[in-house]
Amino acid sequence: MNLHDLTSQIERALDVLRPIVDGIHVDDWGQPTPCVDWDVREVLNHTVGGMRIFAAELTGQQPPADHDSDWLGDNPTHAFEVAAALDADAWGGPLSPEQMVTISLGRLPLGLAAVIHLTELVAHGADLACATGQQHLLDEELCAGLLEAMHAMGGVDDYRMPGVFDPAVTARPDAAPHEQLAAYLGRDLSVRVTQSSPTQA
Repeated sequence: MNLHDLTSQIERALDVLRPIVDGIHVDDWGQPTPCVDWDVREVLNHTVGGMRIFAAELTGQQPPADHDSDWLGDNPTHAFEVAAALDADAWGGPLSPEQMVTISLGRLPLGLAAVIHLTELVAHGADLACATGQQHLLDEELCAGLLEAMHAMGGVDDYRMPGVFDPAVTARPDAAPHEQLAAYLGRDLSVRVTQSSPTQA
């Protein structure tokens, strides 16, 4: 994918994430997720931190905190909304393929950084949806496209390390695209919540 396609996919991934985050209930925040080291709040906190750091990098600003900081405070949904708006504006601004950005994986060309950010948004969106019983909100075409792009780029084996991607697991033959993507990234889809509490956050 070229940079324009990647930024369009990032915008699409943000649009998918919004209703998923809105649908997280009070009792969901401590639920386990397919990203086995993190519960729902920790997955969202990591995702919001990434969005804020990318937005700062793309607009020439200093990130307001470290990636591992508490980005959610006492209003996680609002923190996500702020981060999503900043992220969308930053990726929608004037960008150059020659631009470099610095993230936790190092200093990277913008195209590669965009792939990494798209992967974070799609994969963690699936983590949150699976953990809170909202799989129906996922964009299966987006998941399938990302998985195809990963294979076309030679895979992600260079990033299979603790804290990034675990070894791939085998997906069911009839697995949905989000399940195939999760399995490829080493997610444990046996960890999920089938139904969320009706109490809104």
